[in-house]
Amino acid sequence: MGRKILIVGGVAGGASAAARLRRLSEEDQIIMFEKGPHVSFSNCCLPYHLSGVVENADSLVLMSPEKFLKQYNIEARVNNEVLSIDRENKEITVKNLLTGEEYKESYDKLILSPGARPIVPPIPGIEKVNVFSIRNVVDIDKLNKFVKSMKTKNVVVIGGGFIGVEAAENLKEAGYDVTLIEAMPQIMKPFDYDMVQILHKELYDNGVNLILGDRVSSFEKDTVILESGKKIEAEAVVMAIGVAPETELAVKAGLELGETGAIKVDQNYRTNDEDIYAVGDAIEVYHALTNSYTKLPLAGPAQKQARGVADHINGMQINNTGFIGSSVIKVFSYNAASTGLNEGLIKALNLNIKYDVVKIIPGDKVGLMPGCEPVHFKLIYEIPTGRVLGAQAIGKGNVDKRIDVIATAIKFGATVNDLRDLELCYAPPFGTAKDVVNLAGYVGSNLLHGLFKQVHSSDVRGLVESGACIIDVREKNEYEQSHIIGAKNIPLSELRERLDEIPKDEPVYLHCRSGQRSYNAVLALQNLGFKNVYNISAGFMGLCFYEYFNDKTTGRNKIVTDYNFE
Repeated sequence: MGRKILIVGGVAGGASAAARLRRLSEEDQIIMFEKGPHVSFSNCCLPYHLSGVVENADSLVLMSPEKFLKQYNIEARVNNEVLSIDRENKEITVKNLLTGEEYKESYDKLILSPGARPIVPPIPGIEKVNVFSIRNVVDIDKLNKFVKSMKTKNVVVIGGGFIGVEAAENLKEAGYDVTLIEAMPQIMKPFDYDMVQILHKELYDNGVNLILGDRVSSFEKDTVILESGKKIEAEAVVMAIGVAPETELAVKAGLELGETGAIKVDQNYRTNDEDIYAVGDAIEVYHALTNSYTKLPLAGPAQKQARGVADHINGMQINNTGFIGSSVIKVFSYNAASTGLNEGLIKALNLNIKYDVVKIIPGDKVGLMPGCEPVHFKLIYEIPTGRVLGAQAIGKGNVDKRIDVIATAIKFGATVNDLRDLELCYAPPFGTAKDVVNLAGYVGSNLLHGLFKQVHSSDVRGLVESGACIIDVREKNEYEQSHIIGAKNIPLSELRERLDEIPKDEPVYLHCRSGQRSYNAVLALQNLGFKNVYNISAGFMGLCFYEYFNDKTTGRNKIVTDYNFE
């Protein structure tokens, strides 16, 4: 005799659990409840309907209730909201939102996958603007139809996370005048401030009115008012400031919440009730690198959790090793991926971790090949072990595969020495003989073993303003095109003949375009008796991206004669 398993919520968590449960048993009765009209849809593709990349809203729906029943023998009840859980009698109360009827359904096992809701704070005057959020197909269809009917082209997106950035990009691609507002100094928290400047510039260059470090204080009629006093016209306002786990049902049932405010689960994704499990955006998960609990509203982890629950219900062992948070996003012509820890997270959580950073900008394939693009790559590793802690990569080519390698390396406790020795695929159209990941391992290993010293782009402004000795080892024509103010040009090809121009009694900071030639210059000088020389990591190109957006928007003093991103 099979069991009766009820699932609250569909999409990545609930639908994946249902499908895995059926694959493991033909005897169980499986019923899914979804208060919306669609039980399985591609929520990650929702913003792409705004630009027409996904032309029809109906295409976002992946599985209908009829298909679930025919293909999997799973009953999916849409427009049915679960109102409460009676743990003692092991039954739920459900409301049919189309008829208003309420009924009860018993269970042997219950899986909660209610997801997370968009945060819409009660900002004064919010009723005076047309506010939208993006959670499901109904939401995106409603937003898309409204903006097409607007008299103006003015749209404001509030929040610079995944949904906010993707919505801003797709609305801009569709021809709207888009303002993206982020209260923090940067968008996209998975990336460090020095890396995310590339994305800031890309939004700026593509005509998005990007406003950072300014919070929405109130609304007037079709107008957003910021704390700075700025007023932005907005016929439509998209709220994308974040999501909060849907915990109301769990709280009413007496299920425990964790320290993050999300549903607390054990290593098997079981709540404090042995017959109730929870997965997806509503739960907190263990972060394998911070050794603490966090919320991780991503589809990949939700599907892994769902599979684990189905396995555990069927007596199979779960290998729950926690999560590290791997993600990728497209921002106009750039792709940006990250995994593991970044410097911002380490500092925000006050983690007692000693670490160092590798920053390189190699090509994503052999330079002779069409379409070769630079990859801005940042690796964080532990001192003194060399253990890989995280990485970020931004470029116009395949950055995701490099971060996937790093995510795998982290999973198995690899070090920078291991990255150096990885045997990765190579052919000129795909990569280089020493891949980006290998090069990061080489640099990290050199730093770890004290072969040379470095400073970063964020340090250069202070060096310029203090009058430090900065040497540009690029060729003369490169220097003349644009350079750091006050830097002396001694090309690498002339370095050994001009040693008398380099001081030995003070620190010397060297750079080239990307950091590679200046690294060779640093080692040459060290071998010639210079002891206090530093490489400026990521070179002139890294510095340009770091400084450009701030100078454009804040009017700070320029520290380069012109910006060269070639």
